[in-house]
This record gives sequence, structure tokens and C-alpha cells, in this order.
Amino acid sequence: MKVNIEIECTPVEARQFFGLPNVMQQLEQRMLADIERFSPEVLMKNWLAVGPQGVEQMQDFFRGIFSPPRTTKD
Repeated sequence: MKVNIEIECTPVEARQFFGLPNVMQQLEQRMLADIERFSPEVLMKNWLAVGPQGVEQMQDFFRGIFSPPRTTKD
């Protein structure tokens, strides 16, 4: 004996029926919350909040990125 049951529904309706969470909505909320942590304004506040040490660290960071690599001669 073989029984086939066909149910037509959207993925959203299936998730709601089985009680599963909307993963994409949760992921979007987490990403938006984290984007604010890494905004340029917040990063500058964090780097400069330490005082002169923060400014020196930021300068060293950018100096390391934009300076040519050092070569050593044997």
C-alpha cells in the first residue's frame, strides 16, 4: 500500500507550521547590530579614547600597511 500526500505551502508557512525560527531575519538583525560596532565613528572613538597611546598605535598600524616591506641582506 502506498499513500502520497501533497501539501502546497510557502517556506515561511512551513516554518511557522513546524515552529521553526526565521533564521534569515535573526541573521539580518545580528549583522545590523554588528555593523554599528564597526562604523568609522565608533572605531575612531575607541582608538582615540586611550589617549596618546591609541594615536601612536593607529599611526603604527597605518605605517605598517602603507610602508614597503623591509628586505634583509645576508
